[in-house]
Amino acid sequence: MKKILITRRLLRENEDKASKKFKVELNLNDELYTQSKLIELSNGCDGILASLTDKMDAQTINKLPNTIKIISNFAVGFGNIDLEAAKKKGIAVTNTPDVLTDATAEIGVLLILGACRRASEGIENARSANWKWSADYLIGKQLTGTRLGILGMGRIGQKIAEITKSLGMIIHYHNRSKLSEDKEKGAIYHDSIKSLFSVSDVLSICCPATKETQNLINKKSLEYFPKGAVITNVARGDIVDDDALIDALDRRKIYAIGLDVYKGEPNLNPGYLKFKQAFILPHLGSATKDTRLAMANLAIDNIVEFFDTGSCKNKIN
Repeated sequence: MKKILITRRLLRENEDKASKKFKVELNLNDELYTQSKLIELSNGCDGILASLTDKMDAQTINKLPNTIKIISNFAVGFGNIDLEAAKKKGIAVTNTPDVLTDATAEIGVLLILGACRRASEGIENARSANWKWSADYLIGKQLTGTRLGILGMGRIGQKIAEITKSLGMIIHYHNRSKLSEDKEKGAIYHDSIKSLFSVSDVLSICCPATKETQNLINKKSLEYFPKGAVITNVARGDIVDDDALIDALDRRKIYAIGLDVYKGEPNLNPGYLKFKQAFILPHLGSATKDTRLAMANLAIDNIVEFFDTGSCKNKIN
């Protein structure tokens, strides 16, 4: 029986499933393993079921025992893993696409609503009974008729487009390639980020974190936006240059932000804390029971498929 290291706690149903398929090394205390401990615990294992919190860089991967043949990432993203280093060492890397689209898109829409309608300020005032109605109290931005730019029109971006279109938003997008008409559903394609950002009253970041997208939201690109735009991020924190975005908020170039992801999680750049118009969540994109169950089951199934067939449909390297 193959032995698998599971680096973080899963839901009990998922751990029970994994235990029936493999000999498993569980993380009962849900400890965030250091890279050295992860390497140590992987000795004698055939595969690793990893989490986004595991930084599987080239140095770590190169020190993994040669028995490790697969890293199954418990996420649709894979920015925490050096794919090239894994490939060179003969380690397959898989992810969990499709199963978290709806849940993450819901959070994406929540970020848009929360940022545009000043939800953080409203919640704080309601809890402290520190408010009095007036005609101009907590005036926010209405979504109807507002232009939504979607950066990365994959499964999640398309789902956000579908929901926000029903709210009356006008959808624009930039993608590595133009979608077919049946997938666009009336959305307007832009062949550059400058073109997209210049018409984005609200931006929803949905693209993968890659070397090309790192700090794509930066001092230069922020100047492309209309004054008073709103920026939301449901993808990865690495896409945003925090200092540049904080400066844009300070200058009121950017009206508000909605972040479910950010660099250094869980440690938020303290510069954001001075802005009441910052609507920030603790990486809740896939946080529903149905989605987390499905994600972990798929991560387990990826390992089963790999060892049964030598490959996997969700292999990404």
